[in-house]
Amino acid sequence: MKLRFRYGVVCTAVLTLVYVLSLSAGAQDTEYTIKPLPPGGPAPRLADGHPDFSGLWLPNGAGQGVSGRFGVDPAARGQFDPKVTPEERPSFQPWASAKIKAMTPTELELSKSSVNCMPRGVPAIWLQNPYSTQLVSTPGQLVQLFEVLNNFRVVPTDGRPHTKYPEPLFHGEGVGRWEGDTLVIDGISFDERTYIMPNGWFHSDQLHVIERYTRPSMNYLIVQISVEDPKVLTKPWTSAPRRWTLANDHIYEFYCTNNHELVELEKLREQELQGK
Repeated sequence: MKLRFRYGVVCTAVLTLVYVLSLSAGAQDTEYTIKPLPPGGPAPRLADGHPDFSGLWLPNGAGQGVSGRFGVDPAARGQFDPKVTPEERPSFQPWASAKIKAMTPTELELSKSSVNCMPRGVPAIWLQNPYSTQLVSTPGQLVQLFEVLNNFRVVPTDGRPHTKYPEPLFHGEGVGRWEGDTLVIDGISFDERTYIMPNGWFHSDQLHVIERYTRPSMNYLIVQISVEDPKVLTKPWTSAPRRWTLANDHIYEFYCTNNHELVELEKLREQELQGK
């Protein structure tokens, strides 16, 4: 597969953001030292008075990519206190922990959406997404356009209840409500083919996800995720706050097609199964 290069200029500052992201499983992480963008002025508001989340958002304080590692943009943790420790690791049920540990390297690679060309789904789209996300806010609705695999999501924000029999979806059924200036999206009914993190963290049909969105200033978006899954976890898990930065770039077309690496990995998995 080819390396994919992404360039962006963050608004209100002369700042070139360059992060090189590889879809190849064997690619090495590359670290960049980029000066974080300042918070900017007050966040804009919609006609109904709620914060307007509209804009193109890049992950972390200055657009650096994220890769699903534990420990994120230090300034976004604990109300921007850089002394706060990285987020807690999930506490798995014994059977779930054993299942993850038993996964072969090939199975772990095939669980990654960047390899298997499957949607990341919720909450992974916020926890392990190094690409830009376009948000469009209107009173009563939030539209999310994810550059990675060109996924999209439309979430009502009027506080409505869940449907009686929701269909399992990659992004689940999300319904939003406002708690002051924080948008809280409650998600249920997730397709079990998605993974929470690219380390084998799978989920059951009991997955329940709470997303909390705040825009403390013009240039910053904070997203925090809580995961409940009583079949897989011994207790709920909450992520560290993840900070996204406003950009004046645009979203790009990005599809996963003709993935020859996937074919080779499937062959390796068959060989592993035959060898057991």
